[in-house]
Amino acid sequence: LSPRIAHAVLPIAAKGSNDWAYSWVPVVGPLLGGVAAALAYRFLW
Repeated sequence: LSPRIAHAVLPIAAKGSNDWAYSWVPVVGPLLGGVAAALAYRFLW
């Protein structure tokens, strides 16, 4: 998320889109993975 915010704020010549529609995936993915791992640990051991 931080590189995407920096890309939006910094004045870079000829930069492309920030693609904010995809920005939630790197934030939510690890959170869901952590929850899934904790549940797997809880049920397997």
